Amino acid sequence: MEILRFSLHYGLHYLLPFAIAFIFFRKHFWKASLLMFLANLIDLDHLLASPVFDPNRCSMGFHPLHSYWAIGTYIVLLLFPKTRILAIGLVLHICTDFIDCLWI
Repeated sequence: MEILRFSLHYGLHYLLPFAIAFIFFRKHFWKASLLMFLANLIDLDHLLASPVFDPNRCSMGFHPLHSYWAIGTYIVLLLFPKTRILAIGLVLHICTDFIDCLWI
C-alpha cells in the first residue's frame, strides 16, 4: 500500500505538470512544464519543520506555503493570465498533497 501511495504522490507531483502542459499548453510546452514543475519548490517550507519529513503528517495547514492563506493566494493567481500557469502548478501541488493527507 505504501508503494501505491508513494507512486501516486510523486507521480502527480512530477509527471502531471508535463501531461497538463502537453494537453493544454502544447504551443508553450517547455515553458509551461517548467513553471508547473517549479511550483514544487513550495515544498522548501518542509525544511522549517522538525522532523523535516514525516510520512504521517498532513502538509495542509501545517507548513507556511501549504497554509490556507497561501492556498487562497494560489487560487487568486489563477485569475491572472501572467500567473495562471504557475498557479495551476501550485494548485495541482496542493491537490496532490491533499490526496496524500487522505491516506493518513
